[in-house]
Amino acid sequence: MSPDHPSPAAGSGDDLLHRIPSALNAPPMLTQPGVEELQAPTTVPPLRDFPQATFTRYRLDAQKRRRPQCIAHRGYRAKYAENSMRAFRGAISTGAHALETDVHVTKDEVVVLSHDPSLKRCFGVDRKIKDCTWDEISKMRTVGGGQGDKAKAKAGIRTEGEAMARLQDLLEYLAQPGLEEVWVMLDIKLSNSAEQIMRLLGSTIAAVPPAQGGKRWEERIVMGIWAAKFLPLALEHCPGFPVSNIGFSVSYARHFLEIPNVSFNMLLPMLIAPGGRRFLRDARKEGWEVYAWTVNERTKMEWCIRRQLDGVITDDVAKFLDVCERFDETTPENWMPVGALGYLDIMRVYLWVSVMAWLYRRMFRPVASRALIERRE
Repeated sequence: MSPDHPSPAAGSGDDLLHRIPSALNAPPMLTQPGVEELQAPTTVPPLRDFPQATFTRYRLDAQKRRRPQCIAHRGYRAKYAENSMRAFRGAISTGAHALETDVHVTKDEVVVLSHDPSLKRCFGVDRKIKDCTWDEISKMRTVGGGQGDKAKAKAGIRTEGEAMARLQDLLEYLAQPGLEEVWVMLDIKLSNSAEQIMRLLGSTIAAVPPAQGGKRWEERIVMGIWAAKFLPLALEHCPGFPVSNIGFSVSYARHFLEIPNVSFNMLLPMLIAPGGRRFLRDARKEGWEVYAWTVNERTKMEWCIRRQLDGVITDDVAKFLDVCERFDETTPENWMPVGALGYLDIMRVYLWVSVMAWLYRRMFRPVASRALIERRE
């Protein structure tokens, strides 16, 4: 360990945490910056609803079999530097139906595509995006070494040398002829200023004309929100755009039942864990769209197909498309469909979410509650 990060003192609490095996660590989405914002209550006008995103529903393949849409996680992340234009182009050329990407804001209010609020992991610069101007960031290039990058390097796949993309860049690319059917899910990170990011999303999208004679952006972009407090801001700054709740708690997701036409983008282990089956059953009954993230193992992909999800968010586009093509739903399901190790990981995530539910009780009320989302002027 470097001098800037001295080893924890033996016997200290930090030392004990330092020794916890990585497999037992809290999943990163539970400790992301801004997670405490989930409990912020909000008010949504009673006569204003979001449109239903019919373009995100499942599709029928050439053999008329129901299949989830293939949604490329941060682009084709299994092959290219995440959230780069190269990753987006690679995903679409491989056959992805949609792209999932993350948004942050620079110091001079440019919406950029990055999962992390920091530049360190992907660009090797120990600064926050919000503290840098676009002119500064535009000169930076990815350095590799992030999650999965070493494995990519061994396979001869280079992830360094890519520039950060702006939302404007992605929209201008998608406005090209022949790409009219590709849609985008924006993961609006909790670390953003809610009012600022929604205002800038609205203005950035409005500044890029869609394909001539093609679909409007409202028919190609889904606003992915984690916290209820983003709902009225989406109505104010991005009217006419569908909204999806991104989450890792079925209990929290049920708060959004107050709002018609909101879809659900759920962490896959929570759909398999206790409570998930009932949630999916209610979703089918009510006609909600449900997607799962992030699904990279073949057995879990098959689980999603068999449960008739509308979309699967995956790092590996080619793999998921191959599973969709080869999967035979008439084959009886294994009694342990995602395998023993798969269930161990699911229980790990489920237990951590349960811990979070205990720590932040107000976030995870077991049923939809007007204390969190109210419909009034």
